[in-house]
Amino acid sequence: MPIASKVLMIRPIHFGYNAETAVNNAFQVNKTDERTQEKALYEFDNFVHKLKEKGIEVLVVNDTPSPATPDSIFPNNWISLHSNGTICLYPMYAKNRRAERKPFVLSKIKSEFDIQKIEDFTGYEEQEMYLEGTGSMVLDSDHRIAFACISERTNAKVLEDFCVKMNYQPFTFHSYDQKGAPIYHTNVMMCVGDLFVVACIDSITDEEEKNMFIKLVQGLNKELITITYEQMNEFAGNMIQLQNKKGDKYLIMSQSAYKSLTDEQINELSRYNELLPIPLTTIETNGGGSARCMIAEVFTAQKS
Repeated sequence: MPIASKVLMIRPIHFGYNAETAVNNAFQVNKTDERTQEKALYEFDNFVHKLKEKGIEVLVVNDTPSPATPDSIFPNNWISLHSNGTICLYPMYAKNRRAERKPFVLSKIKSEFDIQKIEDFTGYEEQEMYLEGTGSMVLDSDHRIAFACISERTNAKVLEDFCVKMNYQPFTFHSYDQKGAPIYHTNVMMCVGDLFVVACIDSITDEEEKNMFIKLVQGLNKELITITYEQMNEFAGNMIQLQNKKGDKYLIMSQSAYKSLTDEQINELSRYNELLPIPLTTIETNGGGSARCMIAEVFTAQKS
């Protein structure tokens, strides 16, 4: 499976708890104080530093003060950059998150990368239909499969449109938290690596869907590493596999996700890549997203 060695990250200016997204993101907790932006910025800069230390290229774009976008730190929900030179723009559930698609950010991306085409799905917002990028979808680019658990933020029709235009096969299912509420984004309950899949399969409560999920993963010749609800709640599903130019592979996750793993799980995952835990407590608590959400993989070629 193609593994990104380049990523896009947005440095926040107005990070904080977003009440518009909290209505269907059970991972958010409002612990904002006068130092929340400062603490989030420290976590962000440390994250970038840790990635660069490992030889992973990071394009950092500074957010702009206006309009204020408290969730700009999670760019993977509104943009994806593909190897054929296409960038996709996605329809977002929260109205104040749509402002993250800033012309300044897009201009910076176009100046850095060889963009051939833009697939713009944002018109679905007028129909109140959403697909929040690689939050809503977990993509296996090698086998061209888009895993997606259906929720208010992940609409099957928009997913189908994406899959037709980008040559993927959709695999949809339903995933619920311990209170019976739909999991808001697929990438908090699972991640796909080149030779493994991490997933909270207990959250797939329909036995037929669960069996189909397991069978599909096995058919891809990937090891299925299951996590519990408790580990999912610590963002152990919100991991991303990256590599550097030398081909050294890393599994990026938050410190809280790493601490939730058992020794056996750590040993299993370490067979495939080095584990790279990052402290992200402020961002996880107030934003309801973690390491994977902060990264938009760049597969598009750099301009010469």
